[in-house]
Amino acid sequence: MFNTEKPDLEKLPSSAQLLRSTIIAAISAAVILVTVVLPAEYGLDPTGAGRVLGLTEMGEIKQELEEEAEQDRERHGGDQSSRLLNGIFGLFVGTAEAQEQWRDTITFSLEPGKYTEIKLVMAEGDKVRYMWVAKGGRINFDLHAHASGKDHSYEKGRGATGGEGEIVAPFAGDHGWFWRNRDSSSVTITLQLEGDYSELVQSE
Repeated sequence: MFNTEKPDLEKLPSSAQLLRSTIIAAISAAVILVTVVLPAEYGLDPTGAGRVLGLTEMGEIKQELEEEAEQDRERHGGDQSSRLLNGIFGLFVGTAEAQEQWRDTITFSLEPGKYTEIKLVMAEGDKVRYMWVAKGGRINFDLHAHASGKDHSYEKGRGATGGEGEIVAPFAGDHGWFWRNRDSSSVTITLQLEGDYSELVQSE
């Protein structure tokens, strides 16, 4: 049987010390909230420290992308089939040489402040490989999917000049990009696609 020594009561923290530690912890948490969390997550910088640390821009980016995603969801409140019928226009197919590697090549330009969407109609499990390049400036984008009652986010970006990857559809529906030009000059985007999709739609 083990005998344990009784703690020395004089070495234990007093109530005043515990209260002081609690107050210090609360103040530290408040400082972190104001100087780090608010700037990085919401773009709010009441002290100016977030701007110095580069966190405020991060928060502004997140809020801007959320706003654009919300605008996109509002624009897709109607019936999917009617959107597809009303949205088909302005698709530019690449040359025969490009088609040897890519199924479709689309090139379009966005003036400052303008936006557009490119959607692929895909079945569950379909795969699409893509590559895109922005020339003349930078572009904001939100690569996502939606169907009746379903939403999925693949990737978001701000101030981007290109990207590549693969889309694997988690459900049947529209899968693609919402693009917005936040730059001060016109941006030309070339998007190349290859894979499984039944329809390609561009809309504004």
